[in-house]
Amino acid sequence: MADVDVIIVGAGPAGLSAATELKRLGVARVLVLDREAAAGGIPRHCLHSPYGMREWHRVMFGPAYARRLTDEAQAAGAEIRCRTTVTALRPGGKVEVSTPDGLQVLQGRAVLLATGARETSRAARLVGGTKPGGVMNTATLQGFAAFADHLPFRRPVIVGTELVSFSAMITCLTHGARPVAMIDAGPGPTARAIMTLAPRMLGIPLRFGTKIAAIHGRSRVDGITVEAPEGPQDIACDGVVFTGGFRPENALLRTSALQVDPGSLGPSIDQYGRLSDPAYFAAGNVLHAIETAGWCWDEGRKVARTIDAALHGALPPRAEVGIRTEGAAIKYALPQVISPVGETPPAFDRMQLRLTRPYSGDVGIGGTSHRIDSRPERRILLPLPLSGQGA
Repeated sequence: MADVDVIIVGAGPAGLSAATELKRLGVARVLVLDREAAAGGIPRHCLHSPYGMREWHRVMFGPAYARRLTDEAQAAGAEIRCRTTVTALRPGGKVEVSTPDGLQVLQGRAVLLATGARETSRAARLVGGTKPGGVMNTATLQGFAAFADHLPFRRPVIVGTELVSFSAMITCLTHGARPVAMIDAGPGPTARAIMTLAPRMLGIPLRFGTKIAAIHGRSRVDGITVEAPEGPQDIACDGVVFTGGFRPENALLRTSALQVDPGSLGPSIDQYGRLSDPAYFAAGNVLHAIETAGWCWDEGRKVARTIDAALHGALPPRAEVGIRTEGAAIKYALPQVISPVGETPPAFDRMQLRLTRPYSGDVGIGGTSHRIDSRPERRILLPLPLSGQGA
């Protein structure tokens, strides 16, 4: 069994920025594990901008951004192992992995989970019909564009109106495919309304209150049936791209003893990013699907500082009781636990909320009431309650 100071699971923006910061702080051995063939996370697949504004105050495309994150971590002295899949998280920072050379067990003084998020699949959306080729999520679409330099369709339908949905639209247009429609089951866009100007200006129909009911075709998609306000309709197309509906990549959590928050579906953390087992920490979109790469990069750095404090015994004990949240529209709020305040600044200095539906009214956080007015899937930041904990 190999001993490591800090094991980082996931080589995306959060994991790589944490690795760089830990080495800057003087942590001796930092090991980053990733199941992909190369480090960099999702941006490695994204042939668009903007990336890098928060980090380096410049506009970059995804692959260049991923390379810079990787280069900085390696230059700082972090070790990155790709094609390495973590198979189990055991108590006390013990991690089981599968590598090209076989199975291994690693022991970390601390472990950072930075496994990111994934999109909701067709199966999870309960979309019926046949199973032809040409149905995919945004990650697969970006993979075709980045590594195969072609798309398997010319006239797809894009399902969703999150930021990533418009990224998928751009990818299609820049690789020879023109979407015949963008559809969303909601009454309006999930992304900010200004994003809808692009498809409208390009003549791509944008339809709300419209849900995909069935996909048709044998070897290839030849159409879909949608449920629209005016009734069922058929749309001719040769592909379907399911976008958004992000949820934390929590497969490892579900098979571990670590506490999972039922709202976010990610790990339950305190303001230092600590999980129910204090050897484990988390940062990035495993906590809150989904934030930008720059936001996750910043979280990785902040949690790295609390990990360094933990290695030096400078964090207060983790609280046992979660913070009380009240509000019918709250999807989740994090951190879920407020531990005693110590000298180390918290990695999460504000409460982060998201809603399940449009809501204007009061929410309660730790006994304090706040007035909010927001749409679903928008980041809401509120003061972090440092007292008034309650079940």
